[in-house]
Amino acid sequence: MAEVFYVGVDVGTASVRAALVTREGLLKSTAQEPIGIWEPESDHYVQSSTEIWEKCCTVVKKVTHGVEKSQIRGIGFDATCSLVVLDQSFQPVPVSQEGDPQRNIVMWMDHRATEQADRITKNGHRVLSRVGGVMSPEMQPPKLLWLKENLKESCWNKASHFFDLPDFLSWKASGSLTRSLCTLVCKWTYCPPEGWDASFWTSIGLDDLLENNFSKIGSVTCPPGSPLGEGLTQEAAADLGLDPGTAVGASLIDAHAGGLGVIGADVKGFHLPCEGQPITARMALICGTSTCHMAISEQPRFVPGVWGPYLSAMVPGLWLNEGGQSVTGRLIDHMVKGHTAYTQLQEQVQQRLPFAGENIYSYLNNHLSSMANSCSAVDLLGSSLHVWPDFHGNRSPLADPTLKGMVVGLSLSQTLDDLALLYLATMQALALGTLHILEAMKEAGHEIRTLFLCGGLSKNNLFVQIHANTTGLPVVLPDQTEAVLVGAAVLGACASRHYSSIQEAMEKMAKVGKVVQPDSEVQSFYERKYKVFLRLLAHQRECQALMSQR
Repeated sequence: MAEVFYVGVDVGTASVRAALVTREGLLKSTAQEPIGIWEPESDHYVQSSTEIWEKCCTVVKKVTHGVEKSQIRGIGFDATCSLVVLDQSFQPVPVSQEGDPQRNIVMWMDHRATEQADRITKNGHRVLSRVGGVMSPEMQPPKLLWLKENLKESCWNKASHFFDLPDFLSWKASGSLTRSLCTLVCKWTYCPPEGWDASFWTSIGLDDLLENNFSKIGSVTCPPGSPLGEGLTQEAAADLGLDPGTAVGASLIDAHAGGLGVIGADVKGFHLPCEGQPITARMALICGTSTCHMAISEQPRFVPGVWGPYLSAMVPGLWLNEGGQSVTGRLIDHMVKGHTAYTQLQEQVQQRLPFAGENIYSYLNNHLSSMANSCSAVDLLGSSLHVWPDFHGNRSPLADPTLKGMVVGLSLSQTLDDLALLYLATMQALALGTLHILEAMKEAGHEIRTLFLCGGLSKNNLFVQIHANTTGLPVVLPDQTEAVLVGAAVLGACASRHYSSIQEAMEKMAKVGKVVQPDSEVQSFYERKYKVFLRLLAHQRECQALMSQR
């Protein structure tokens, strides 16, 4: 009997990836293509849905090359929670003043709608209870309001379809306008089983979205992994190089796909504190350009400053709370590449190119080890340099996009050692931010005993170890390093009916690869550093208050 496969497609911030995945969750092949990002104004980030679909087709053809089309039983898509705008004929509509219709996506990290988000928060509507009490500029309602207020003629009046990017991809593949509960619940204020709250949209000045049973933003919904339409349309099948009718699963936001790819793994025999406990004892961290912190519960838990509770947004039938940090990998890049010694770092790495796997971050990790006394942990090098990591605002648990980054403890020295220490302090700050989110979730009733990490930063050994040390929790890494792609493939497997549920597919297709235990020797160090971390916050707010006085 011929082996069967599923295709997972992941549209991240700067690239499109695909994987050919077996029914056991093993990656047979992967491919990647870059995608463009434009910044027409400060804090405005836009992309092209046409380019993204073309790149999806390219990577799918690459990973399925040489495989019989009949062996591919399903395809699933995940993507960033960016806003796609199309007209009545499903053609792109421009989302910037420059008016290029091909640039029709307001990216997830676009903060143009901060003022609209503030107004929605002050409006105080009941839907805010499901987003931690504060509307983020990274969600879709404020972005929609910005488009209406600022681009009414060139965009708003021409738009007939507003998609979350994951839903755009599943529509493009299947022709189905059915939206995933993942996107609508997490980013659009939809709440099953009641659905849309018309009074919310009316109260913020977007009552025109109520027309035709909310057809512009989604009249029909389904859980992630549900089969859409009749599978791939003739046109999409030709674009992707697959058979028409191949099952298409309802999509996920990229972070949630990462959650599916790790959080349900069978942990028997690894001696973890979550073994024998319900899946609610686990938290998934999807760490890339930004980081999302996913915790699920059997009952709704309201956590101030943390998004949710969302019913069936990731695992059908369970509630999801989603914390997050707006910049993590991007912040590390910013700190390292902006340092005066970065050119010297590049030269050092270039000299060591014959060493397999060497890059600037593995070099810095090794450099820090050489700086540390053989009798002490690398962590302790960060005792006199402290970072507050909210260079792009705080998503959780403070939900304050106005917060800025801070570095305390700098000197006039600008050596490679100083760059390495700043890199270390930045990673420690990001881990302390995770601890900050964990503390808020624990106060609301979550009992997290084990962290499950995936995404690009999970491949950085020091980043992972610092998270274990800071939180005092063991960290599980997936057997397949591309867990987000496995999560996307899970959607295709569910849509093909090979597995009866998301839960069954998670358990069969997600596997434990490595466990990283916390170092008890540095526990007291991080307890002290966390106190400093919280004082940095208090100091910034005190400065803001002083400077706001007249």
